[in-house]
Amino acid sequence: MHIVLVEPEIPGNTGNIARLCAATRAELHLVKPLGFSVDDKSLKRAGLDYWHLLRIHYHDSIGEVIEQYPGKTFYFNTTKAHKHYAQVGFSPDDFLVFGKETAGLPETLLAEHRDYCIRIPMINDARSLNLSNAVAVVIYEALRQNGFPDCR
Repeated sequence: MHIVLVEPEIPGNTGNIARLCAATRAELHLVKPLGFSVDDKSLKRAGLDYWHLLRIHYHDSIGEVIEQYPGKTFYFNTTKAHKHYAQVGFSPDDFLVFGKETAGLPETLLAEHRDYCIRIPMINDARSLNLSNAVAVVIYEALRQNGFPDCR
């Protein structure tokens, strides 16, 4: 699996997601600009001592990520989607794309990939989940569907 964070802003969230990726063998893709330095102490602290287990890639745009992986399936996580994450069948090499904490993914990107937009169900009064929590919810469903490869 691949986790793509488009312009993440909070180092602690990205560190938590890095640790999650390391623990599940998911590759992490960070799309610039980042809202922090990769040397940030809170980023490193949140990732603990898992950094050596992580496969991390840096990209200048989400378009660059999509171009580098032709033929792969990308799922775009947004509160605006009609279907939720458990209504799709994930493959082991899918890309799960998440937007920045304050704004989510760009509307133009969502419009271009409307059939691949998914959401996490929640009550109407809730705006969104914490980014690292949302990533955990979706990747563990994807891993469950695929028999938790490489996990004990």
